[in-house]
Amino acid sequence: MTATEDTTSTESTGYSPRLYNDDLAPATERKWGAFSIFNVWTSDVHSLYGYFLAASLFLVAGNTAKFLIGIGVGSLVIFWLMTLVGNAGVKTGVPYPVLARASFGTFGANVPALVRAIVATFWYGAQTSAAAGAIVAFLTRYAGPRDFHETTHLLGHSGLEVVCYLAVWAAQLLIISKGMETVRRFQDFAGPAVWLMMLVLAVALSVKAGVLSFSVDMPAGDLAALAKSATGLSVTPGSAAAIAAIAATWVTYFAALFLNFGDFARFTPNKQALRKGNVWGLPVNLILFSLVAAFTTAAASKVYGEVILEPANISAKFDSAFLVVLAALTFAVATLGINVVANFVSPAFDFANVAPKYITFKRGGLIAAGIALLLYPLHPWDNAPSFVNAIGSTMGPIFGVIMVDYYLVRKAQINVPALYKEDGEFRFQGGWNIRALVAGGIGAVFSSILPVYGPSGYGATLGPYTWFIGVAVAGVIYLALSGAKSPLLTKNTPTPA
Repeated sequence: MTATEDTTSTESTGYSPRLYNDDLAPATERKWGAFSIFNVWTSDVHSLYGYFLAASLFLVAGNTAKFLIGIGVGSLVIFWLMTLVGNAGVKTGVPYPVLARASFGTFGANVPALVRAIVATFWYGAQTSAAAGAIVAFLTRYAGPRDFHETTHLLGHSGLEVVCYLAVWAAQLLIISKGMETVRRFQDFAGPAVWLMMLVLAVALSVKAGVLSFSVDMPAGDLAALAKSATGLSVTPGSAAAIAAIAATWVTYFAALFLNFGDFARFTPNKQALRKGNVWGLPVNLILFSLVAAFTTAAASKVYGEVILEPANISAKFDSAFLVVLAALTFAVATLGINVVANFVSPAFDFANVAPKYITFKRGGLIAAGIALLLYPLHPWDNAPSFVNAIGSTMGPIFGVIMVDYYLVRKAQINVPALYKEDGEFRFQGGWNIRALVAGGIGAVFSSILPVYGPSGYGATLGPYTWFIGVAVAGVIYLALSGAKSPLLTKNTPTPA
């Protein structure tokens, strides 16, 4: 889109060029049917990190039945919450940062948008690193790459790791540069591909083990230590507290997508297609995927005499070079899928929202990729469980404010054109809704600061629930402030249309 075209579209509609471009406009073409929504979830879950988390939580459960209870409850909660977010996307047709304008203000929405963008770039780097690791695991089976891996070091990584990271990083740029329709086609392929590879991995291991098993042979004390090391959860494996923590951690894993699922749902033709895709993609798919991850972990422990939580490390031990390369490529493709779906699309819209006149969807994606590249030498994503909880603590308060505003304050009725006007209904205090920022800030204190600096035992006990705490605190405060008559909160606020 040229600058002239953008100016023409804003002049004819009355939209502000500081708030509107074609990428941020309400969706007109809606080609994402139930199968595409289903594959949003297969692409999001079927990754190295998704497998690692599921396998780690399996250790916390103590046995398969308790694992399925925790994962099942968590998956149903995820389905319900994603349906709430998705319905808003279908009805309004706008991406996450534009919807956030209704609660945070036309310019205040940049705060939650940039928070989500920063988190996404972190995840982008984490998933890219995981995909590169799968390729490295395969290549180091051979003398030449292994020697390069062991003798060459750069930026805190081996030379081989850097080369593989850059290759995966560039492949994702190629996909995102083609736009959202290419994203849809790619994730329609990536999701089913990793499902097939996961089944191959599970069958191959069970054949080699000579037995079907859903348990890990390990003394209780060692299992508890390994579970805590892998997940950071200070609970007794198999206890009621452990099952609750499994469900909460599983929900928190999706904290970022609770915010921006509307980026995809807005391309869905109706709520029926959305619900069908969510049913198969969330509770059904999540539970089956987790079950396969648990089964594979148990079988691998029988074959190799140790608990291996990384699927790339499991596949690297195969005798068949064909199976190893197939696994490496599939895991790499799967991780590309989740990165494109979850960690490229969102920051592309989020950065575009900051300056729509200058930043398009594609330019926003380039900014996100550039930040992730700069973060690579620091690799802040090494501690996965803490990383997941940190994400939950920042995302929860924002989700609470937006959902309370949409469903409880506005009763799911939004004047969409006003979202693109500087002097419209969502101007609040000069484009900023102070009540939303106050509620979100207080919620962040309870979910982010207290677990680290609060009373002794607060973080260890409530760590898995920081996302829920942030949602509840911010949501309740926002609801209370929305009914307040304080001049500070109501000054210059127009009467809702």
